[in-house]
Parts: sequence; C-alpha cells; structure tokens
Amino acid sequence: MDVQKPTKKIKRRRHDSSDILFRYAHLLGFGEFHVKFDKETDLKAIIAIHNTKRGPALGGCRMVPYKATARALEDALRLAFMMSLKAAITNLPHGGAKAVLIKPAIISNREAYFERFGDFVNELNGRYITAVDSGTEPADMDIVSRQTSYVTCTTQGGDPAPYTALGVRRGIEAAVKFKLGRDDLEGVRVAIQGAGHVGYELAKGLHQLGAKLTMCDINDIALERCAQEFGAELCSPEEIYDLKADVFAPCALGSTLNLNTIKRLKVKIVAGSANNQLAHIQFGLAMQERGILYAPDFLINAGGLIQASALYVHGDIQKAHEQINNIYETLMEIFERSKKEKIPTADIAETIALERLK
Repeated sequence: MDVQKPTKKIKRRRHDSSDILFRYAHLLGFGEFHVKFDKETDLKAIIAIHNTKRGPALGGCRMVPYKATARALEDALRLAFMMSLKAAITNLPHGGAKAVLIKPAIISNREAYFERFGDFVNELNGRYITAVDSGTEPADMDIVSRQTSYVTCTTQGGDPAPYTALGVRRGIEAAVKFKLGRDDLEGVRVAIQGAGHVGYELAKGLHQLGAKLTMCDINDIALERCAQEFGAELCSPEEIYDLKADVFAPCALGSTLNLNTIKRLKVKIVAGSANNQLAHIQFGLAMQERGILYAPDFLINAGGLIQASALYVHGDIQKAHEQINNIYETLMEIFERSKKEKIPTADIAETIALERLK
C-alpha cells in the first residue's frame, strides 16, 4: 500500500532551553538569578535568589560536575524555591536562595577558586548569604569569608549534617507517634536510603534510641561503617523500596518517589532528609491513598538551614536546637490538618509556606 507524503511541511514550534528555564523561573515566582565566570580559576557559578520578602536569602553552595549549564541553572532554581519554603515553614527571617558551582575536572587552586566565589557573593550586597552544601565544606566557607561577611557554616560553626539529621529524627518521632501511636523508637524498623553525612548521623541517632536499621548506599565503605557501628543490615539500592519496615527514610538523591517506587513501598511512614523527594508533588496523593504518612521534605530536613540561620543571625547554636525541636510540633499540626481535610501533607505544608511568603 502506498502512503502519500504530506504536501505541506508542518511547522513545529521549538523552545530552546533558555526559554524553558525562564518559564520555570516565572512558574516558581522567582526574583532573580546571577551568573559569574572567572577564567583564571575556571569558576562557573550561578546564584538563584527566589525570595527576599522575609529577609536576606539564605542557601547553601552546591558544587557538582554538571554536564550542561541548563541543568545547573534548573537545579539552582528548583533548590532555591525549596529553600524559600523551608525558611517560611520554620518561621526563619530569610528568603530562599541557592548557589550552584559547575565543578571543573580539576580545581588547580581551591583557595583562589572560593575567593572568587566570595567576591561574587559580596557583589550581591547581602541579598544572598551562602553556606555549605553538597560538594563544599566548612573550610571552603572559611575561604569565602575572607572576601565577604555574607557567609555562615564556617569551621567555627561546624558541620550542618548533625542538625539536619536531628530534624529528621524529630520528624520520624512525630510520624511514629501520629501513625503508630508510639512515644519511643525501640524496635521500630527504619530503612535508610543513603549512608552519607546526614544518613550516617541519622542512623547514629536512631540507633541510640533503639531503632532497627536497614541501609543502602553506592559507597560500600560508608555502608560498612554503619553496619559495624550501628548493627545496620545492608541491602542493595534497588532492594530498599521492597523492604518491609515501619519507616522509609530517603537520605540520598531527590525525585526517588515516583508512581513505580511508591507502589513498591511496604512501609507506613516516609520521612527522610533528601531534597525534592517526590518526583512530582501530585505523588503525595498516591502515598496518601496507600495509607502512607509522608513527612514533607522541606520541613523535616530544615535542620541544616536552621543551624545556618542561628549562627548568622544570633551567633548562638543553642537557638538552633530549640527551633529544630519545633519541627516535631509543626509536623503534628500538618498531620492533623491532613487527616481532617483529607489533603496530602505535602500540599498542606506548601500552602502554609506560600501563604507566609505573600
């Protein structure tokens, strides 16, 4: 059978990556983003400032070897928006921002590299306060502090991972109380996805309270350390979704909770430290329909931001402990409201945060 070719060429509308990213920025209600390139150090930096209505924007500096600039910018926009939600839901006097550094294959002079980044931060005149994030550490913030005062999480303040883990642990305690009716974690089975800095600290805290742990990670050394110190059982990254447990704690990459993985879960609670755990916010409904209680990620993992804010604003780490403990009460309120209104917890938390940003 002959197939006739169309006599007219169909014009297809194409959108380049910059057009899509500007639309994404508009959708998230962005304020501004800035780009900096330094030839001598090979610094390629993006600072996305989502919102400053509640105060200067605070967010970490992430250094990752992105394969494309558009991907780095998208990450900066998405994470800065999440930082605004974190600051608002925890009533911090900050807006949200994120710095993203496209990590070069070789950093020939790390001091010069972060000095130039410090200059970049300083040029924004206090609208952005930087801090540590994936790929950076307190010693890097020490270097940044030579060039600008708009920085926190230096070596004097310490590693934010224990504070993030503390918030997640308090969130798990709230979820266990609400869902299982228990005031303790003795014998509660927690499946932790990720044995990095926060995953390790979370495992440590849960182990001290008597929880039983199963963990996975692509880093065998980090995983074995958790097995030896906390008696954690080990599994492969693919098996973690199929484990029967009380709590699933995503503490690695984001967007791991999609329709496929949610269907496989055999847990009653999802509560972890990863950012942007839901591949789409609508998947919160899928968990609700399965009877899984979800602790919204940008609230439960806000401990690191709270620590950074306490150090910058108050110079008092005790203030951070008080505010992190409040995560428990805030989650209980969200859980109660979700049950009463039959609305997913993620939707309720985002609504509260966005109302505070107006």
